[in-house]
Amino acid sequence: MPEERNIMSKEKAGKFPFTRGIHPNMYKDRLWTMRQYAGFASAEESNKRYRYLLDQGMTGLSVAFDLPTQIGYDSDHPMAEGEVGRVGVAISTLEDMKILFDRIPLDAVSTSMTINATAPILLALYIVTAEEQGISIENLRGTIQNDILKEYIARGTYIFPPEPSLKIVTDIFEFCHQHIPKWNTISISGYHIREAGSTAAQELAFTFANGIAYVQAAVDRGLNVDDFAPRLSFFFNAHRNLFEEVAKFRAARRLWAKIMKEQFRAKNPKSMICRFHVQTAGSTLTAQQVDNNVVRTAFEALAAVLGGTQSLHTNARDEAISLPTEESVNLALRTQQIIAYESGVSDEVDPLGGSYYVENLTDKLEADAKKIIDNIVQMGGAIKAIEKGFIQNKIIESAYESQKIIDSNKQIIVGLNKFQSDNIIHSSTLEIDLEAVNRQVKKVKKFKEDRDNLFVSSARDSLANAAKKGDNLIPHIIHAVKSQVTLGEISDTLREVYGEYSEQI
Repeated sequence: MPEERNIMSKEKAGKFPFTRGIHPNMYKDRLWTMRQYAGFASAEESNKRYRYLLDQGMTGLSVAFDLPTQIGYDSDHPMAEGEVGRVGVAISTLEDMKILFDRIPLDAVSTSMTINATAPILLALYIVTAEEQGISIENLRGTIQNDILKEYIARGTYIFPPEPSLKIVTDIFEFCHQHIPKWNTISISGYHIREAGSTAAQELAFTFANGIAYVQAAVDRGLNVDDFAPRLSFFFNAHRNLFEEVAKFRAARRLWAKIMKEQFRAKNPKSMICRFHVQTAGSTLTAQQVDNNVVRTAFEALAAVLGGTQSLHTNARDEAISLPTEESVNLALRTQQIIAYESGVSDEVDPLGGSYYVENLTDKLEADAKKIIDNIVQMGGAIKAIEKGFIQNKIIESAYESQKIIDSNKQIIVGLNKFQSDNIIHSSTLEIDLEAVNRQVKKVKKFKEDRDNLFVSSARDSLANAAKKGDNLIPHIIHAVKSQVTLGEISDTLREVYGEYSEQI
C-alpha cells in the first residue's frame, strides 16, 4: 500500500485533527440536519412555510430576515420603504417573533437565524418568545450567525464600527455559556466570502482569520477557551468543483483543530472541532434554463455530504430570479433526502478519504489557506486587514479573474455561455405580497401606539447606560424586549452610543 494511504489509514474520524469527520461513525449514526432557508414579507406567511417544511421532513428551521431587520430599522421607518419583506421576513416587535414561531415548539426544533448586526436583538426576541411558550431557555437549540466581521468584508449589513461590534459578539458568547448551553453562539461564515468571489483557499483563510479574532476577543475578556469554543460553528459554501469542495471541508476541520490546539491551547477536544453548516452556492445558479440549477445544487449538496457537513441547505432552482416557490423548495429538500437515503454515500465515513487526488487537494488547500492566515496575522489580525482593505481587495481580484475565465469560455456554464436556448425562464416565480407588506407596516405602528412608552423610555435609558459602561448588553436587551422596545429602537439606542460605521474608501 502506498505511503500516503498508510498515513491516511492511521487517522480516524472523531479524533484530532478530525480531517475525516467530527464523529467516529458520522452519518451511520445520525444524518446531517436538513434545513431550508426561508422568510417572507410577513411573520404569518413565513410561519406557514416553516410548518409546511417541517411536515415535509425538514429537521431544522433556517430563518431569512429582510434587509431593514438586518440593519436595525423597523418596518415603519422611512429607510425601510421598498425593502420590507423583500429578501426575508420582517421582524420589528416581540409580537412579530411570536407569530413567526406560532405552533412551533421551540424546545423541539433547532433554529438557525442568519442575522449579524442585530443578532443580540433577534436572540433576545427568540428567548422571550420561548419563555412565553413556557420553555426553559437552557433547552433551546440553534444558531445565530453573529459573524459581524465578514459583513465589513463581503456583505455590508453592519451598523456599528468593528470594535463595539466585536464586543457585542463576545457578550453573546458569555451570556449563552452561562444561560443557553446548547446554543451555537456564532456561525463564522465563509459562505458570503465565497459568494463575493473568493477562491476556496481564501474562503477558508478569511473565515478562520475572523474566527481567530473572535476567539482572541473572548480570551481577552477573560473567558476560558474551553468554556465557549465548543459552541462555535462555521458556515461554508458548496461551490461547483465537487472534488475541490470535498477537500476544502476536510482541510477546514484539520486547519481549525490545529489553530485551536496550538494557538489557543485548547484542552477539550470539542473546542478543536470545526462544526459547520453548508449552503449550496447561490452564485452558481443561472436565470437561464433554471431547471439546470436542480442538477447543480444536487452536485454541490453531494460535495457537502462527502465532505462531512453537520447541516445543509439546498438552494431552489428559481432563486436566481426570485424568492423560491413552495414547489421548488420542496424539490430542493427532496434532493437532500435522495442523497441521504438512496445514494449510499451516508453508509461510509469519509468515502473519498485515501484518494490520491482528494488527499493532495486537502493538503494543498490547508497549506494555501495557512499561508494567507499567516499574512493576516503579520498585519495585526483580521480587523487590521479589513481596515486596510486587504481582504476586500483580494476577493475583488479573485472575482475579476473568475469572471474573465467565464467570459472567455474557458469555464463552461451550461445554458449561459454554451448550449444556450431562446427561452430564458421556465419557471413560475413567487411575487411579494404587497398587501402583506402594508399590513406589517400598519401593525408595527399600532404596536407602538398601544404600548406604555414610559416603560419603553426607561428600558432604552438602561440599555444606553449599560453600553456606555461596557456591561454585557444581552440582559439589558432582553429587558428592553420585554418592555416592548422594538428592534429599530434598540438599534437606535446603541447607534447613539457607538455611532455608525462608514466604509473607508
